[in-house]
Amino acid sequence: MSLAERLLAGLRPYVQREPLAALALGISSGFPYAMIGATLTTRLAQDGIDKKAVTAFSLAFLVYNFKFLWAPLVDSVRLPLLGRLGQRVSWLVLAGVLAMLAVAWLAVPDPKADLALFALAAVAVGAAGATYDIVIDAYRIETLKPEQLGVGSGMSQYGWRIGSVAAGSLALYVAARHGWTLAYLLCAAFALPAMLAGLVMGEPARHVAVSAHRGLRQAWEATAGPLLEFFRRRGAFLVLLFVLLHKIGDTLANLTLRLLLNDLGFSNDEIATYDVGFGFVAMLAGIFVGGMMYAAIGMKRSVLIALVLMAASNLSFAWLASVGHSNALLAFTIGFENLASGIGGVVVVAYLSALCNLAFTATQFALLSAAASVVGRLVTGTTAGALIESLGYVQFYVLTTLVALPGVLLYLYMLRAGLIERSLGDAGYKGGAG
Repeated sequence: MSLAERLLAGLRPYVQREPLAALALGISSGFPYAMIGATLTTRLAQDGIDKKAVTAFSLAFLVYNFKFLWAPLVDSVRLPLLGRLGQRVSWLVLAGVLAMLAVAWLAVPDPKADLALFALAAVAVGAAGATYDIVIDAYRIETLKPEQLGVGSGMSQYGWRIGSVAAGSLALYVAARHGWTLAYLLCAAFALPAMLAGLVMGEPARHVAVSAHRGLRQAWEATAGPLLEFFRRRGAFLVLLFVLLHKIGDTLANLTLRLLLNDLGFSNDEIATYDVGFGFVAMLAGIFVGGMMYAAIGMKRSVLIALVLMAASNLSFAWLASVGHSNALLAFTIGFENLASGIGGVVVVAYLSALCNLAFTATQFALLSAAASVVGRLVTGTTAGALIESLGYVQFYVLTTLVALPGVLLYLYMLRAGLIERSLGDAGYKGGAG
């Protein structure tokens, strides 16, 4: 087989219908995160809001961490009128519309005039985005075949990065010229790709039908069933502990990066060029490497390598903080961090997807994905600003590296104890439903 034929064979899985749908789903999943993440931090910092208040806004992300509480509704409740489109597609349309409305609301308040109302709008975007995420993740997992989970996770991460970067860049450029209101209104359109993908692809083939039971029995099955099924598996509690721990350091570093760049005197154009633009290219490279790594050495070793790289990448933030304003070092820092995050995004998301039971996809993945960042977001929102002010940026980012180590060590134990394979759900097996 020639080099060109091998290249085409390697690319073929990425252009199948299911991974392409995952790309569109990822675009819509990523944009709400940008609206209440780095973009919001930049806006508040430029408006002169103090650091403790700015980092407290990361608590809006905590809505994502509690999405498993209403995920059973997405699994079990059939929507009136829209329900004829199918369980997953109808919820995609509803959640997408809600996300657009919430972002439009965030466009209206002035944080300097009414910070409380602005915070409420940010929480609304978080709630709508979290609901959209529940449906998007369930639709992606049920649409992809088990052998497509690695490629599909990669394409979803490509889409997520495209959505978050494009929305973030558009917001910065439009805000600099026409104000933040128009910037947020235009960004609301990023909710459309997932809705269109659902309407074109239709209801996923591997979706398990809604329970025929009604009343209290349906409520019990929808709420308790996903949790009971997961915790019956061997090593389930250790798996959940790993999910809780593995992203604490990464979340702390990423949610405070814009504060560092603002204090080091980087302009909006420099941030857009390096953090958004250069970081986008590095993330795409990381996603590609992650997909290739997953195919070449499998899920277990890929996850371990990704965890080590994500922990080490935080040290580059400390280096940048010690040196100061340097475009070259900023490019290296952003490149390393996004490369590591791209690799981790593919292999870790594929692992979390494989943990799901197809009867409870929305609820179980909502639980796992929420748990993956809840501790980091809680610490960031409650103590990160104070830690930066007391320790300084250099020591803070060294601390984030140390905080990442328990997750790496726990995964090593799980790997040696054989708990990785034993904890998988039927979404990770070819023998699963569909």
